[in-house]
Amino acid sequence: MGIGLDAVTALSPAGDSRAGEVLRLRREISRMQRRRSEHPLLPLDPAFSSLLPEEGLQTGATYTVSPSPSLVLALLAAASGKGHWCAVVGMPTLGVEAAAAFGIALPRLILVPEPGDRWLAVASALAEVVPLIAVQPGGRARDADVSRLSARLRDRGSTLLVTESAESGAWPQSEGSIRLHDQHWLGIGEGWGLIEGSTATVSARTRHSPLTSSVRVRLPGSHGAVEELPAEHVATETMAEITGLTGLRGGEAAPLEYPRLAVAG
Repeated sequence: MGIGLDAVTALSPAGDSRAGEVLRLRREISRMQRRRSEHPLLPLDPAFSSLLPEEGLQTGATYTVSPSPSLVLALLAAASGKGHWCAVVGMPTLGVEAAAAFGIALPRLILVPEPGDRWLAVASALAEVVPLIAVQPGGRARDADVSRLSARLRDRGSTLLVTESAESGAWPQSEGSIRLHDQHWLGIGEGWGLIEGSTATVSARTRHSPLTSSVRVRLPGSHGAVEELPAEHVATETMAEITGLTGLRGGEAAPLEYPRLAVAG
């Protein structure tokens, strides 16, 4: 009595379609559960190749990253382009259109935007079948839970990207860290325009290579994914910032000029 007349059942045409889709997904998951990583590394975009000593992400390892959707998508793009499945957990602001702009294959992208307090259980379940997972913790994880997840990652050959925040604290047992800073947005004019992307510095270091490596990039690049910027572009950006400071225009103090931005809605 409590079921509406328009409810989909297994006997309806829509139900047949739904049942077929469920069967297909079960077969795909069953195939993926037999997966063991045959490669020690997951690929990174060539622009990031100098950041890590191995020029890729180690399978079975965890990396902490800045809580930037642009950085997360850039780190997923190369693996997705090589045919690997990717998953993003706990990032409701990460958009599908943005993922496509980075060249991520949407049919192989799993999104769990709001897992609530079960974010760790979701990440652990996905580690059974998905090679590359990005997660934004919903709180501080217990060391015992992190150890169990790390063991599963090693067993299945999956790689985990964890965004760090003040609420979640430092993530233990991390192989390395990848950070985004000095970000400048592109496309905004004097009160008009759309954001086309950004330029930023991406830095990384690992347990085995404590020295920090950095690269200046555009996210996404002009042809999607990541575009490494030449050294002269970095110098131009730096000079533009310096000449915009008070007192450095023709020797006279001048007020800083800010673009006039209109607030939508």
